[in-house]
Amino acid sequence: MTAPLTPPHQPSPHDPWQTPPKGGGPGGSHPGTLLESPEEKDLRADLRRAALICAVVTVAGVALGLLWLSLAPRVPLISDNTAVFLSDSEGEEAIGADGTFALLALAFGAVSAVLAFCFHRRGGVALVVGLAVGGVLGSVLAWQLGTRLGPTSDVVAHARAVGKGVIFDAPLELHAKGALLAWSLAAMAVHLGLTAMFGPRDPEPEWGVYHAPGPAPVYGPAPSSGPAQPAGPAPSSGPAPSSGPAQPGPSSPEPPEPPVPPTGS
Repeated sequence: MTAPLTPPHQPSPHDPWQTPPKGGGPGGSHPGTLLESPEEKDLRADLRRAALICAVVTVAGVALGLLWLSLAPRVPLISDNTAVFLSDSEGEEAIGADGTFALLALAFGAVSAVLAFCFHRRGGVALVVGLAVGGVLGSVLAWQLGTRLGPTSDVVAHARAVGKGVIFDAPLELHAKGALLAWSLAAMAVHLGLTAMFGPRDPEPEWGVYHAPGPAPVYGPAPSSGPAQPAGPAPSSGPAPSSGPAQPGPSSPEPPEPPVPPTGS
């Protein structure tokens, strides 16, 4: 009788390649000792960089709001103690305020993309998302800051304070809300272009002959196209045997006659 074999679904207790239990110890009671894979470490680092860039870009919205407040054209208003009117009915100051905000946001987006690329050349999806989210938050912060620090939004009270026939500035407003996306769009476009031109390149695959593991194949002699001929005896190096006595040829000399012995008298 033979001993029963180990079932295939149960590992042998003496297997040196058996996978250790989760947790790092025999009973898995130390989960903190597990080592992170390189992919998880890279993901955590990318998320930290993206969060940092998002925060910095959002804070930069303060500078955008102050610049918009100082560079945007003002809409002149006038009052006659009964109503408030535009001082210049054909003026384009309201459109100029929206255009100023959009141009400044585009410039801030390009500068933030260049700085983010210099900070981290490898890029990544997390970095681009951080730029986009930070651009939207920074634009909203700049919009709110500019409108709150500008002229008051209570036009009636402002008109009564300045008096009849006196020109005063209308509150700073952003009518084109699509300008809030200009920062993010410019940042993503510029960062994509910089990554395409100056970003690190992936190594190109080397195309070669694939060698399968294992012993090299043994090839035999190539088969002949015709039927195989039986091999004859090997030729000898000596003269061929003759079937009869050798006949002298016409050119061979005759043998000399033997001498005749002298006879006695």
